[in-house]
Amino acid sequence: MSNMKKAFQNGKAFIAFITCGDPDLETTAAAVRSAAENGADLIELGIPFSDPTAEGPVIQGANLRALKGGITTDKIFTFVRELRRDVMVPMVFMTYVNVVFSYGAEQFLSACREIGIDGLILPDLPFEEKEEFQPLCTRYGIDLISLVAPTSENRIAMIAREAEGFLYIVSSLGVTGARREIKTDLASIVALVRQNTDIPCAIGFGISTPEQAKKMAELSDGAIVGSAIIKLLEKYGRNAPEHIGTYVRSMKDAITY
Repeated sequence: MSNMKKAFQNGKAFIAFITCGDPDLETTAAAVRSAAENGADLIELGIPFSDPTAEGPVIQGANLRALKGGITTDKIFTFVRELRRDVMVPMVFMTYVNVVFSYGAEQFLSACREIGIDGLILPDLPFEEKEEFQPLCTRYGIDLISLVAPTSENRIAMIAREAEGFLYIVSSLGVTGARREIKTDLASIVALVRQNTDIPCAIGFGISTPEQAKKMAELSDGAIVGSAIIKLLEKYGRNAPEHIGTYVRSMKDAITY
């Protein structure tokens, strides 16, 4: 069983997103460990980028704080290598195409394998252009995780058929950030996904409460939360990991039946 599948083998998965280096890597490490110890089944690690087009103001702020603090891709690779000594849950990078291109795609993906990263999410990579990265991801055993959104419509089946790792279903139009209500017809999207792949699917964008997480997990195989966790980092800074652990536990409990 690949490491990615482990996230979905014990019921519904809770997936936590954390921006690397906000406010510093020591706090990121503590936050990741706290999330994993309290029930996170998979961790998305954000590599900061100066123009994160899929992100709302909360995660944009985290990107800027991390970059101002001197974070680099190399520092993040070293950080993950150390983290992997004791954190065994699957971990994926979420970043932008330019970050991978500027580093060198082969060098980037080779390093991902070496440090124990299981997958890569590039929200600004159109499905039709994924061949820019797919052969290298396959060579180095990194799942290139696809996204489907409400606007994907007649492309959902095609994207689902070629999905690997897990399929990231974007709950709402627009950028990341907590929403009071998610009105998208997600049941229809998940049904179409199910018809075309056995790969697990998880729903993200806008989820912040246990009630929302429970509803999304009932529809799919898991819930993805980012902005709500980043808000805790913004509010509590270096003291945030304890609060993140409590929050993750409440979310995991909500989707555990």
